[in-house]
Amino acid sequence: MGTNGRQMSLILGAPLARLGFETVALDNLGYGLTQVRPGTTPSYDDWVDLVVDFLAHERARDDRPIILYGLSAGGMLTYHVAAKAPRGTLAGIVGMTFLDQRLQQVRDETAHDRIAARLGGPMLGLLARTPAAGLKCPMSLASKMSALANDPGAMKVFLKDRTSAANWVSIRFLDRYMNYAPAVEPEDFDACPVLLTQPAEDRWTPHHLSVPVLSRITKVPVDTVMLDNAGHYPLEEPGLRQMRDAIADFVTKCAA
Repeated sequence: MGTNGRQMSLILGAPLARLGFETVALDNLGYGLTQVRPGTTPSYDDWVDLVVDFLAHERARDDRPIILYGLSAGGMLTYHVAAKAPRGTLAGIVGMTFLDQRLQQVRDETAHDRIAARLGGPMLGLLARTPAAGLKCPMSLASKMSALANDPGAMKVFLKDRTSAANWVSIRFLDRYMNYAPAVEPEDFDACPVLLTQPAEDRWTPHHLSVPVLSRITKVPVDTVMLDNAGHYPLEEPGLRQMRDAIADFVTKCAA
């Protein structure tokens, strides 16, 4: 929710492509180059459905294994998609974090501030049931967007970009994002192996916030790789290289 496909291509898509993998950087609704029909108000459920539909399109034209990667909130999106997609769609999922926003601790540590974390959810729930559901607010006020990147120069670029960190989203979207229930809870998840690539210097979503989800997944392999010296948007070495290598190894293993 703070980046887009071009920014994901910069740190991962292009490096993996140079190793010989086919990569696709998908902008979800309201971000990057994807356009939303005027008069519509997408929700987080639509994000999940869009990726499920995209994967169905890919499978219809190509039977090679597909591995889905999600940066930041996209990590949990990969899980939600894998839980909902038909069995066999995905060979594996990779996330930079796996956040269950239904948990108060996750809200407390990832929201813009404690007031937003404690009062924002109930208020959004009330407003989402009124005509105000379509009103938009900047993600930088809803979340701890200031911790997106550890590099000050990168943050200046991000916070000016209305297609990524400076984007505005609807009340309806935020309400559904914070309360989305997966089609399959972690205890029963058996769709595919899971890899967490956790930046070691992440000031937004540290490793312990992914544990409540990943510790409950026991029916498929779950691996964690720490990215040394890397921030939430992992620009720094050696973490950037470690992420590329870990995901390349994971993809090769899942596709075998």
